[in-house]
Amino acid sequence: MNMEPRAFYDEVADSWYNVRHWSLFQEELGELNESWSGGKLLNIGCAHGSDFLPFDNERFEFYGLDISGKLLEKAKEYSTKFGLAPRLVVGDMRNLPFRQKSMDYVICIASLHHLLEKKERIKALGEIRRVLKTDGEALITVWNKRQKRFFFGNKIIEKKWDYKGRELSRKYYLYTYRGLKKEIKKAGFGSVELRPENSHRIPVKGFSENILATVER
Repeated sequence: MNMEPRAFYDEVADSWYNVRHWSLFQEELGELNESWSGGKLLNIGCAHGSDFLPFDNERFEFYGLDISGKLLEKAKEYSTKFGLAPRLVVGDMRNLPFRQKSMDYVICIASLHHLLEKKERIKALGEIRRVLKTDGEALITVWNKRQKRFFFGNKIIEKKWDYKGRELSRKYYLYTYRGLKKEIKKAGFGSVELRPENSHRIPVKGFSENILATVER
């Protein structure tokens, strides 16, 4: 059964908390913790909050947004476990409930590719730009269409999830490096740097599993 992201993540929140208990990008986020000076950090699609952990909670003020209220309930549990104090909000990345130029930094980890329509993705990117301060930066990660498991398929895929004897599924849009850069530029960003995840060892970056975009407002 194909489900919208909110319904899917509400359904699997307890399982997701265990399966994704640690960030898949601990090394990359740790590098940002060193290079970013501190301030207000917004995590879009934060789920239970594992992507906050690599950041120094004395230098950063954490804000977390997710479309799933059930995942944010797990985020409260996760925050208590690790001594974090994020301000958590149920919301949609296409209409962020934050003031213009209110955030120093934004991370959007494996969230943008849930939006299947181009205009919706560009709207979400535009919202990231809107809430970033003038000299703000963001990290956006998406799945790469040209990785081995997706290379010969369509740009929109359906991923199945076996959950408590039921088959659930959700759809994703798969990016290429060129396609992601074009949409980021369309949203009005200036500087854009694209790279693979740190664990990618093949010399040709185009075949990485993920595309990481570091952008400046």
